[in-house]
Amino acid sequence: MSPAASHPTSAAAPHPTSPATHGSPPPPQLATRARAMALGVIATSMLMIVLDGSIVTVAMPAVQDDLGFTPAGLSWVVNAYLIAFGSLLLLAGRLGDLVGRRPVFLFGIGLFTAASLVAGAAGSPAVLIAARFAQGVGSAMSAAVALGILVTLFTEPAERARAIAVFSFTGAAGASIGQVLGGVLTDALSWHWIFFINLPIGLAVLLTAVRVLPADRGQGLAAGADVAGALLVTAGLMLGIYTVVGVESYGWVSARTLGLGTLALVLLAGFVLRQATARTPLMPLRILRSRKVSGANAVQMLMVAALFSFQVIVALHLQKVLGYGAAATGLAMLPAAVVIGAVSLGLSARLCARFGERTVLLTGIALLIGALGLLSRVPVRAEYVTDLLPVMLLAAGFGLALPALTSLGMSGAGEDDAGLASGLFNTTQQIGMALGVAVLTTLAAGRTEALRASGSTSAEALTGGYRLAFTVGAALLATAFAVAFLMLRREPATAGGRAGAEA
Repeated sequence: MSPAASHPTSAAAPHPTSPATHGSPPPPQLATRARAMALGVIATSMLMIVLDGSIVTVAMPAVQDDLGFTPAGLSWVVNAYLIAFGSLLLLAGRLGDLVGRRPVFLFGIGLFTAASLVAGAAGSPAVLIAARFAQGVGSAMSAAVALGILVTLFTEPAERARAIAVFSFTGAAGASIGQVLGGVLTDALSWHWIFFINLPIGLAVLLTAVRVLPADRGQGLAAGADVAGALLVTAGLMLGIYTVVGVESYGWVSARTLGLGTLALVLLAGFVLRQATARTPLMPLRILRSRKVSGANAVQMLMVAALFSFQVIVALHLQKVLGYGAAATGLAMLPAAVVIGAVSLGLSARLCARFGERTVLLTGIALLIGALGLLSRVPVRAEYVTDLLPVMLLAAGFGLALPALTSLGMSGAGEDDAGLASGLFNTTQQIGMALGVAVLTTLAAGRTEALRASGSTSAEALTGGYRLAFTVGAALLATAFAVAFLMLRREPATAGGRAGAEA
């Protein structure tokens, strides 16, 4: 049975504000227009969230000078957001299934927008960190259900592929635009405006979403109000991410890292045990029985961990080795965003329809392996046109891989679990990013220090550290390719029907 036939969030259901009354369906043109506007709302919300994550990094020195942050305290401007965002995605996704994805999305956007106002007006480190944590909570609530809303609006494979391509493009665009916009706003106005810019966007998204997103009631809290499970998974993820973001300062084998990491694993293991025995589990373990869901999440974690080295360490190489400024760094990485956008919007949906998501995903990962392979041999005095521009163009693989991977991951979930699958998919993305930050930067820093101790110049030592990070990133992508090849094989025609019946 198609999801459109069984759930109130389906695109086939008339919207309360639609001219259609007494159960009659809205005109096709109206339904198409309303869904297009809904997609625009979801994509814009993700653009704002991703942009906020990258725009802050450029303004960090100005924030430190103005508010008097210590070097250790400054990292919490990023960490507070990351911990709240990454740890609450799974809970927020399931909450969307239970109470309705539309109200969770609206509340999340409202909270994010209000927290952005507080962050922009912050006059002390404590206020800014608290506002960033609140931003993370709002981002988690809206992002966790965004894909769930999208896949229930667009049920036809071709339409869904195009919608997911738009959704994926906005994420890539937000990261690149944020790096450029952060430098421009900070230099032209002040760091406060990197948060104030969210206000008009957030209000526009909120007002439009109220009109165009289809109303849904959810299954009710009785269908999965697992308070103990919610506490276990939230505490476990929050503690785990907190542990990982502190690795750079404390090391992998410190008592702090080992102790907190063990406790986080115990909490998460307790959550899994709870889900296997609870009468109304927060995360029904049946969702992981789908090879598409489990395989796509494993591939995404590996892929995102590897691609952190592209997004962040390339920027560090441009600034610390080649002497680029903040705005010049953003412009140098702009070709990557352009090719990702062109591929994800113009080619990925058609290629997926013709060759299948798995083939397109494997092709995209192969291109990305080539990009990091080139970076693993980047010279100290790299020329942009000959050494770096080819890497930016090979980033087109991300425009192929992410939409295909998203389609695979969401297609394996039943209608009632769409919000949970969306939250799980975003959770593995954040965990992958956190692990990428910890592992790759630690390896790069260790290699750099060793080269400096052996007499290398600063530029040579930094380049050597970055090369090691790129090499490990390429290995992670190769592992992702193998997992995708083995786990995301085409299932028999009857498997989808059986999975839907079980759900």
